[in-house]
Amino acid sequence: MQVPLQITFRNMTTSEALESYIRERAEKLDHICDTIVSCRVVVEAPPKHQRKGGLFHASIDISLPHETIVINREPDLHKSYHDAHVVVRDVFDTAQRKLRDFVSRQKGEVKAHEEMPQGTISELYPYEDYGRILTGAGDDIYFHRNSLINADFGDLVLGAEVRFVEEQGNDGPQASSVRVVKP
Repeated sequence: MQVPLQITFRNMTTSEALESYIRERAEKLDHICDTIVSCRVVVEAPPKHQRKGGLFHASIDISLPHETIVINREPDLHKSYHDAHVVVRDVFDTAQRKLRDFVSRQKGEVKAHEEMPQGTISELYPYEDYGRILTGAGDDIYFHRNSLINADFGDLVLGAEVRFVEEQGNDGPQASSVRVVKP
């Protein structure tokens, strides 16, 4: 990091153990991405209640060249953020994932999704709940009415363009997901 790590504790006394843990986790972030300009961590204790304690809150602001990553861990009814270490762990886990995604994008390692094959409906058998797709390569693919994603089987017409996911069935190739291409 070009700027030293900033750690702020709000509504609580500084905890050496928690501060040490934050520095350790921040160092790991620096190993994931060596272009981090600055990192600011805020840990906030819940307001003091007489009957029951509240939940901790933590956030991280990571400044990178041309981008800023902000992660907040708000208290949530489904989370156990009664312990500051737990909320800090979760916020750093999320920061690590976001930084890895950032580094992957910078290196051009973004996943390329394979295009779904395309074809036209060549046969329909409404009383038997299936049809057939003819692909551009001349393959004949079976599909069942339950494979349709964005249309009703009764609304299909011969010649309609579809995209599909092909898999090997017991009796040959079949489409497990069929999406009608909207013009």
